[in-house]
Amino acid sequence: MDAPAVRVRGLRHVALRVRDVRTAAAFYVETFGMRIVWAPDADNVYLSSGDDNLALHHHPGARAEGALDHLGFVVATPEDVEAAAATLRARNVPLVHEPKAHRDGSVSCYCRDPDGNLVQILYLPGLGE
Repeated sequence: MDAPAVRVRGLRHVALRVRDVRTAAAFYVETFGMRIVWAPDADNVYLSSGDDNLALHHHPGARAEGALDHLGFVVATPEDVEAAAATLRARNVPLVHEPKAHRDGSVSCYCRDPDGNLVQILYLPGLGE
């Protein structure tokens, strides 16, 4: 088997589009015992039950049955995000978002899978260090 195009350390998180962030967060906290680990603003809440992460993003038009926002794969360094972006380009996989540093110190880029699902490649400081 050939080496993978992008070497990941695992699946980090699932992000959901929700109509009401507070209601959704309360559901995951009360039903599954998740804890809120970061709530940077009224439109975004990040929860965890340990080594995982569930991101809730406000989207007023979210369908009643739910909608997947994106999948996130974690890599070891910010440079790995840049290398992944270069590899994706070389394989003619268009980037939806070029590598970008975020306010929490993370770095990520996005592409779509063959079915149009949004996939994030993410460096998150402190994860696995």
